[in-house]
Amino acid sequence: MDVLTWLQELPEYAIVAATGLLVLGEGIIGVGFFLPGEAALLLAAAAVGSIADFFLLWSTAVACSVAGNVVGFELGRRVGPPLRDTRLVRKRGAESWDKATLMLQKHGAWAVFTGRVIPFVRNVVPPVAGAGGLSYRMFLPAVTAGAAIATALPILFAMAIAQGARGAGAGIVVAVLLAAAIVVFVMYRRRRR
Repeated sequence: MDVLTWLQELPEYAIVAATGLLVLGEGIIGVGFFLPGEAALLLAAAAVGSIADFFLLWSTAVACSVAGNVVGFELGRRVGPPLRDTRLVRKRGAESWDKATLMLQKHGAWAVFTGRVIPFVRNVVPPVAGAGGLSYRMFLPAVTAGAAIATALPILFAMAIAQGARGAGAGIVVAVLLAAAIVVFVMYRRRRR
């Protein structure tokens, strides 16, 4: 039995719950260096068989990702810049921390959105935003939009491969990419004002 067949035979709630936990962990600094949230999304997407399944997996992934990012944000707010000097961050993510800090200083909430979409930077962006004093009012919309796109893309990619990009798979891809484009456009317009 291959992995895809095995995944498709698992109960849907087990796949969604396990994926949600991995994505939650990936959003927390330190834990995110070790947990494969994106890999979990790719594997779980192979078991998606309908639009309803896609939206269940995607909404769970977005909620768990945002929750993990809020934990990281709070760590940044409470510990502050000294978090960058911890052994774990110095060893695994100092360069990403520094890139995220520069992005945040230059672009504010837009950097949170952009950084949330970039792998290898995404799990340090929330604590950097917290340590940098960004407000929740600026942080939450940006991190939610970024999480929505960052979780949709691997799911859609895996679905397109698993389903041959036909029928419902292609429709979902077009709908989510259109929604992502609208979110990016609205955020860009707000930032310009």
